Amino acid sequence: MLVNPSVAAKSVPEFITYAKANPGKLNMASAGNGTSPHVAGELFKSMASVHLTHVPYRGGAPALTDLLSGQVHVYFGLVPSALEHIKAGRLRALAVTTLTRSDAMPGIPSMSEFLPEFEASDWTGLSVPKNTPIDIIRRLNEKINAGLNDAKIKARLGDFGSEALTGSPATFGKLIIDETEKWAKLIRAVNIKAE
Repeated sequence: MLVNPSVAAKSVPEFITYAKANPGKLNMASAGNGTSPHVAGELFKSMASVHLTHVPYRGGAPALTDLLSGQVHVYFGLVPSALEHIKAGRLRALAVTTLTRSDAMPGIPSMSEFLPEFEASDWTGLSVPKNTPIDIIRRLNEKINAGLNDAKIKARLGDFGSEALTGSPATFGKLIIDETEKWAKLIRAVNIKAE
């Protein structure tokens, strides 16, 4: 959760208090309707019971640019694209949206510390065609997990505020199902429509 330094709130509780006292006066940027920054912001709005005016952009770069210039107030952006701006003081990170704090920014609290069970993480995975033989899937999974467990790769991912998510194909399949259900429920509840 990133805010422009002009926003008086220095913490998530202060932001929530200010937003409740000023409903609809704060603008929330997103990378477009239905993008991960948008749905993360909608989850925040729902769980914190605040009204923020959604401003969809055509991608994360223009949303971040307008956040930096103060045209919008808050953005649920990705750590890698914002990390240097946070370090330089051009943006203020109020929280990370993972369940736990980020190794890249250990001083920044997790949103779940204020809104229990809040979690909105971007992730990337590898998939193969449906009829790929199981022995190939097992070998790929083994090699990918070994690579992601390499200390150099973990450190490099950490430099960008990311972390490796290893596991079995079954665990990844469950993650896909769980995430699909979670976000579909929110999308229906707040009536997000594709443009």
